[in-house]
Amino acid sequence: MDIFLLFQYIIAAVLSLILVNFLINNILFKDTSGFKLPQYIIDKNPLISILIPARNEEEDIRRCLISLTKQDYSNIEILVLDDNSTDDTVKIVKELSEKDSRIRLYSGEPIKKGWMGKSYACWQLSKYARGDYLIFTDADTLHFPNSISGAVACLLRYKLDALSVFPKQIMVTIHERMMNMFGHYIILCLMPLYLVRKLKTALFCTAIGQFMLFKKDVYKKIGGHKSIRSEMLEDIKISKRVKKMGYRFMIFDGRNNVYCRMYKNFREIVKGYSRVLFAVFDYKVYMISIAIVLIFVIFLSPFFLLPVVILLDWPFLLVELLILQIIIIFITRIVLSIRFRCKAVDVILHPVAIVYLIMIAINSILSVKVRSGIYWKGRTYDVNKEKELRLVNDNYK
Repeated sequence: MDIFLLFQYIIAAVLSLILVNFLINNILFKDTSGFKLPQYIIDKNPLISILIPARNEEEDIRRCLISLTKQDYSNIEILVLDDNSTDDTVKIVKELSEKDSRIRLYSGEPIKKGWMGKSYACWQLSKYARGDYLIFTDADTLHFPNSISGAVACLLRYKLDALSVFPKQIMVTIHERMMNMFGHYIILCLMPLYLVRKLKTALFCTAIGQFMLFKKDVYKKIGGHKSIRSEMLEDIKISKRVKKMGYRFMIFDGRNNVYCRMYKNFREIVKGYSRVLFAVFDYKVYMISIAIVLIFVIFLSPFFLLPVVILLDWPFLLVELLILQIIIIFITRIVLSIRFRCKAVDVILHPVAIVYLIMIAINSILSVKVRSGIYWKGRTYDVNKEKELRLVNDNYK
């Protein structure tokens, strides 16, 4: 009993530290919509290249491109690379390019050995870009008029060399609501954003490929997407590359000027997060296993243990410790829900969301170690048998 009590004290202490970090991060995670371009940049009017890799994006590409043409900063070029689409992506982009000369379409080359599809598409786009700043964004994003100017203003305000903006995730189904906020939640809970900005080490760094901004010369000096060509998590890896090469990087909150709906159903969510979760731990089973255990112990076990402890009539001190742990978890979820305007019921469903996360993490392991590999955008990659990523199948279904 004494050991179990000590263990609960430790969990409560860890959660208290997480809460402190979470609250600090909520201050440091700046909203890009509140930043304006300085007058000297407006006068200089540098060209900004917006680069969009597109593979079978007929459902989203029109909305994305139209939103980009309505930016409050006009000196932009919008380059789309068709990554061997089999739907009407090309037709839609051509139609819009005829109405706005800033939109240009390029045909992607067949993917090369050792490359991940998106990285190869981004690398090709970078060679066509003429701007002083490069913005890589996904075809399923929706941009408010100040999404581009706000991001560049943040880059200049904090004297950064690159940054990533986390869009507001549009969540419709219960499955989306259970999973899609974990990107924000885990980062705000566990990532010390102060150290991301201040330290040069790549250890404290993350990003999201839905919106990444680079100074063009910095992108070239770090080797661009070619330097991380075989990485499944191209966004996180290239952000770490920026830090490793001695440049300054930070993440920002785009909830008020960039929207994105990543996945639309349970099947897409499982495939999407199965691609990501194991890759975060470099496909090391022991590392993701430790993470799963820690997530369970810290963020889920208090909800299971509290009724057991009450039922068994264990010391009231244990009950108090478990209630404290649950209160801390709920505080983080409530603050997150208010900031990102999530449904209130999702706070109560926190334990269900953790179960989702753990089950998909296990599926991520099985996809790599037991099944055919990681499937994404019609391509299946084998990351298990070789040190370098290998394309197994390239048929969009």
